Amino acid sequence: MPNLENIVFSGKRVLVRVDFNVPFGDDGQISDYSRIEAVVPTLEKLLEKNAKIILMSHRGRPKGERNESLSLRPAAAGLSKIIGKEVKFVADCVGEEVMSEVMKLQEGEILLLENLRFYSEEESGDVQFAKRLADLGEVYVNDAFGTAHRAHASTAIIAQFFPGNKAFGECMRSEIESVDKVLYGSEKPTVAIVGGAKVSSKITILKNLLPRVDHIIIGGGMAYTFAKAKGGKVGNSLVEEDFVSLAAEILREAVKQGVEIHLPSDSMNADAFSNDAKINVSSVMEIPDGFMGLDIGPKSIKHFHNVLSFARTILWNGPMGVFEMENFSDGTREIGLAVAESTEKGAFSLVGGGDSVAAVKQFELADRVSYVSTGGGAMLEYLEGRELPGIAAIKA
Repeated sequence: MPNLENIVFSGKRVLVRVDFNVPFGDDGQISDYSRIEAVVPTLEKLLEKNAKIILMSHRGRPKGERNESLSLRPAAAGLSKIIGKEVKFVADCVGEEVMSEVMKLQEGEILLLENLRFYSEEESGDVQFAKRLADLGEVYVNDAFGTAHRAHASTAIIAQFFPGNKAFGECMRSEIESVDKVLYGSEKPTVAIVGGAKVSSKITILKNLLPRVDHIIIGGGMAYTFAKAKGGKVGNSLVEEDFVSLAAEILREAVKQGVEIHLPSDSMNADAFSNDAKINVSSVMEIPDGFMGLDIGPKSIKHFHNVLSFARTILWNGPMGVFEMENFSDGTREIGLAVAESTEKGAFSLVGGGDSVAAVKQFELADRVSYVSTGGGAMLEYLEGRELPGIAAIKA
């Protein structure tokens, strides 16, 4: 894997693609610094090697137009606080002003460019735009796993202009190694927890995981499609009718491959999609008419906890219920605690996917698992077995 140890950086202009597409609160301040913090190990290595660092990123969806509300200027200030060093900012990402600021950089200085997506050429993967960006640096480092599944100018197209002078940053390397550890080098038994609302978004992942894991725990809204596939009555629960037969096929294939699929045995139900709704607990196969399943029940929590207690490798992708509502958060919280406990006993645990990451943060478990992925869609596609353009471009 091309990494920061393979290249001489001293005195060179190093163009680093980062992912500073961070959330902001109503007060206009950054509300979650995780993606900015994730790039610090790369910056520290480059600073040690006396590089001149040029950072580039996108933020939001400005659709190729300059939008000051989506400027990366606050990210420069945020990174300055985290790294304890001034991070310069230039209000564009290509052009004479940018080149002028880049050429003024001294060893050990950092410059952040303005939002790449202010130019439509970024998302269209325009080669000429990629070349204009490439002209700013002598070495290219991709440390933005969250955009690795996009064939954009700054991620996949630009790498061709740096033959022999391109590498993965520390965040990208850790992401790839963590997922590869689960998929290809896991210590057994391996348990995958797959949740979320829809089976349709997880079918390919489930199929790709079957040959690689020993147990799959299924929760969230998708569990009710599987329950219906087994002949259950699921009331008003979310069911994707078009995927019931495919769910049944996955259950049969799991048996053939010796993989144990664990479905919820009981369900926490509500008569409306509301935290204040009337609640009952039933068998997942006998949900009363007029009720919908919004979380796994206590028997399921106990069973899933037991499965996770002997795991040596754990992948968690997707919540067990509507954890954003307090009355339906127990399943996700308790499974998160079970993952943390297994990790503390020596298991390797990888948490990925937007909702799972939000859950471990909400329940203050991020520091108790092995690795929390910074890439939502990118991780999903990697788990599906796809070759990601941003990764392939560095390896080429």
